Amino acid sequence: MPAAEPGKIRNVAVTGHRGTGKTSLVESMLFQAGAVNRLGSIEQGSTVADWDEDEQRRQMSISASLCHAEWQGRKINLIDTPGEPSFQGEMIASLRVVEGTLLVVSGVMGVEVQTSRVWSRAEELGLARVLFVNMLDRERADFFRVLEQLRSTFSTRCVAVHLPIGAEHELTGIIDLLHMKAYSSPEGEKEGATVEIPAELADLVAKYREQLLDSVVETDEGLMERYLEGQELSDEDVAHALKDAVTRGEIFPVACGVATKNLGTTGTLDLLVEGVPSPAKKAFDVSIDDGASAAFVFKTVADPFAGRINVFRVIAGTVSSDSVLVNTRSRAKERVGQLLILQGKDHGQASSFGPGDIGAVAKLKETLTGDLLLDAEREVAEVAIDFPEPVMSFAISPHAKGDEEKLGQALRRLSEEDPTLVMRRDQQTGEQLLSGLSQMHVEVAVDRVKRRFGVEVDLRPPRVPYLETIRKESRGHGRYKKQTGGRGQFGDCHILLEPLEGHTGYEFVDKIGGGVIPQSFRPAVDKGIQEAMNRGELAGAPVQGVRVLLVDGSYHTVDSSEMAFKIAGSMAFKEAYHAAEPVLLEPIMEVDVTTPDDAVGAVNGDLNSRRGRLHGMEPTGSGMTSIKAEVPMAEMLTYSQSLTSITGGRGDYHMHFARYEEVPTHVAQKVMAESQKEKEEVTA
Repeated sequence: MPAAEPGKIRNVAVTGHRGTGKTSLVESMLFQAGAVNRLGSIEQGSTVADWDEDEQRRQMSISASLCHAEWQGRKINLIDTPGEPSFQGEMIASLRVVEGTLLVVSGVMGVEVQTSRVWSRAEELGLARVLFVNMLDRERADFFRVLEQLRSTFSTRCVAVHLPIGAEHELTGIIDLLHMKAYSSPEGEKEGATVEIPAELADLVAKYREQLLDSVVETDEGLMERYLEGQELSDEDVAHALKDAVTRGEIFPVACGVATKNLGTTGTLDLLVEGVPSPAKKAFDVSIDDGASAAFVFKTVADPFAGRINVFRVIAGTVSSDSVLVNTRSRAKERVGQLLILQGKDHGQASSFGPGDIGAVAKLKETLTGDLLLDAEREVAEVAIDFPEPVMSFAISPHAKGDEEKLGQALRRLSEEDPTLVMRRDQQTGEQLLSGLSQMHVEVAVDRVKRRFGVEVDLRPPRVPYLETIRKESRGHGRYKKQTGGRGQFGDCHILLEPLEGHTGYEFVDKIGGGVIPQSFRPAVDKGIQEAMNRGELAGAPVQGVRVLLVDGSYHTVDSSEMAFKIAGSMAFKEAYHAAEPVLLEPIMEVDVTTPDDAVGAVNGDLNSRRGRLHGMEPTGSGMTSIKAEVPMAEMLTYSQSLTSITGGRGDYHMHFARYEEVPTHVAQKVMAESQKEKEEVTA
């Protein structure tokens, strides 16, 4: 397949909240454009975009899926993105490589949390926006209510270009206000036949047609003059001005229909072709030398059979099969094999992709999501994808012993595919942690580990990395003496413990005068103390914030050894530690919660119940408020589910470590009791 001309390409991310019918709309557009022969169904698992087994089982998009269609002589690259916030990383990466987004909104639910997220992200990136109000045949669907909500929430420049004929179960078609045509519901057939605009809707059509004309002429001085002079404006003049206004982000056309019935598809395809700028009109925001070739990888698929597949957007020049590109991150040279043109899970072959086009390639050795590939080593700025930080972690382990290596390899492959999945080992607790954007996010990853790589895993809440420290000075004496018939063991030391400011760090100070303990044995005392500090006496947590002074001791010329003084040091520390008023420390997290205004009180109350300290609130626009607080990590392990419940899925949060603080007595007692119980179960 030859490379498409940049001016004839439209790159569009299909976005919106979960359950608004994005995948069904993509299916309808592919069908209407003749890219597929029949209209697939979400329920039957037969759509082009949602081909993954997890997606079909859960009846929702999990990964971004690339499809394409030809319409009016243009190639439209459609990226169907997930609407579930757990998988918003796929949406964020997709918006980075397109010139426009088709934002799908439920005619029943209206503006939802992911709708607002997409709008804000598109605003930041300067993308053209076309809106589609879907599901108008559902009970309680109301196009006009949703239109006003879009205008009040986002912009008064959201302007209707379609109107429904009828409502809910009596919806029979739509009216195209731009071309003054009406389409009847094709019931799964290709849309095309026009019908008369119902006479009883004439006044309503005139009202919204006038609103459309007013909005369009405001963006074009020439049209404005003719309009004010009372001249008749042709449909072609209005369409041309609308196209330019959408391209510049001055108007956001609102279409409507029913994706599952292929109603409203023709007008929407026209809007994408006419309103979304081509790559030739809008340059990618990375400066590349003239004549250079460059591609940006925005998605990686970890296929256990085909290996790694990288999906890329050509930024400049042409990417051809059998060429060699340089990865700017790793400096590695990558030989490009067979190029792929994706239609969901189906792979066609392509010889090259030109500027602005989107394609894929398999089996690059070192290239990952976010990498920039150039035809030669050059100094260029990084292309960043602002992925959200993980907020929920689980301890993960293989169900069967011996599968540790297989599990590690599987998780590495999945994190290559989804950069918002983070795998790390907690150095303190020793647990392998898998972190994601929600519990569902992590559970889907676990399902994929089992299905793709054949590894059964166990998930559990992670241990909180508590620490222990001391409040006051104390003394300790350790004397280890053992006689077993030949040479014995003897070590004897006296130490002084002091708390360090800030409850951090460890210091060992040698205060021995003379030779009561030979110099060669003193490091062994230090080593024994540090080993004892690895498991404190309160809850088995590491001890820190301690200065140890070695002040006295004695030795035996024959029986003393490093091992004996190491044991003596450990004994001295334990004795001194009990007398130094030891306390438990817990990690405190800085938390930033974004919540709808109507849920602020409930969110604040919930944070207070988690021992949180509120530090302030700030409106962020679009009816949302940011709440800043400090909350103990132990109270945040199940916060994601609670916030979803409180805000109806409209809330969001991120957090990072701030410092350690002393645990309140009643909480510390509970933690210590649980630690003692675990210890008894292990020794039983």
